Amino acid sequence: MFAWSSATKAAEGQIRFAHVQADENFRFLSVKFVGLFRQISTEKIMKSKLTVISRFGVLALVLASMSFAGLAVAEESPASKSSSVSVKDKTFMHKAAKGGMMEVAMGRLAEQNGKSDDVKSFGRRMVTDHSKANDELKSIAEKKGVKLASKEPSEKWSSDKAYMDMMVKDHEKDLAEFKDEANNGSDPDVKKFADDTAKMVQEHLDLAKQTQSKLQ
Repeated sequence: MFAWSSATKAAEGQIRFAHVQADENFRFLSVKFVGLFRQISTEKIMKSKLTVISRFGVLALVLASMSFAGLAVAEESPASKSSSVSVKDKTFMHKAAKGGMMEVAMGRLAEQNGKSDDVKSFGRRMVTDHSKANDELKSIAEKKGVKLASKEPSEKWSSDKAYMDMMVKDHEKDLAEFKDEANNGSDPDVKKFADDTAKMVQEHLDLAKQTQSKLQ
């Protein structure tokens, strides 16, 4: 009887110890699980914050880049620049542009309606040379913020002689104006254009006089 009671007590003791050990293990696992859950939750929150911050950072960089690009375009746009060209230079540019377009228009008429081959050839050269000079002047004007007339004038054809007489007179006048701008202008680019084109005008004047003499 005593042995059975001792065995029973021993068994009860082992059962209690097993329960206590199980409770300890459960608490330990519970603490571990809670800690692990908190760690996972914290990592997820941090990753979410980093993702949000990264996205905001990328958005900020994109907006900053767009703003900078817009500012650069605004600074480079000719329309945003205030012209620093002097009144004298502007006056020359406007007259040169108008005269150049007239030379092209009359040159086309001479090439189409001229009776003399020399007059036709002269008109053809006027179209080629003055079209090139007009484009160069237009490019300079855009960089300087100067708006030039772009509509080609409407001209009428009269005769070979009338055309060549006009060409001699116009080129004498143009040569004087281009030389004056080359010597007394203010803007370096406009002055260079005037100096380079004056050489072309001189060649046109010489050719105009030769062609004119053949029509006498």
